[in-house]
Amino acid sequence: MAEPGKGAASTKAAPTDWHEELRSRGYRVTPQRQLVLEAVSELGHATPEEICARVQQTARGVNISTVYRTLELLEELGLVTHTHLSHGAPTYHLAAEADHVHLVCRGCGEVTEVAPRLVDGLVTALDRELGFVTDVHHLTVFGTCRNCR
Repeated sequence: MAEPGKGAASTKAAPTDWHEELRSRGYRVTPQRQLVLEAVSELGHATPEEICARVQQTARGVNISTVYRTLELLEELGLVTHTHLSHGAPTYHLAAEADHVHLVCRGCGEVTEVAPRLVDGLVTALDRELGFVTDVHHLTVFGTCRNCR
C-alpha cells in the first residue's frame, strides 16, 4: 500500500524526454522548471506547497506562484497531472505514473493506488447508462481501509 507522497521517486522521467517536449513547444528548460519536475518526481503525490518547499531547499528564491505557474504549464504539456485526494489542495504526480485510481481512507488518511481495471464495471456502467466517459486518472474513491474497519 502506498503512502501519500511515497513511491514515485524510483520512476523518474528521463530528462531528455521532457527537455525535448518543452523545446518542441517553444519553451525553455529553466532551472525552476527542472526543479519543479524533479520535486514532483521525487515526492509522488505532493501539493504545490510541498513541491515549493522541496524546490526551495535548492533555490530559495522560487516562490509559490512560480511553482503554480510551472505546474500549470507542465500539466498542459502532459508531463504532470493532478488529482484531489481530499478537500485541500490538489496533489501532483508524473503523468507517466498516472494510470491508477486513488483509494483514500477517511479514518487514517492512507492513500492506496490501485489498477484502473478494478473500477472497469463502474466505468462501463456510467458510459452505458449515462453516456459518461470517465477519466480514471482523476478518480479518487473515499472509504474506510481494512485497518480502520
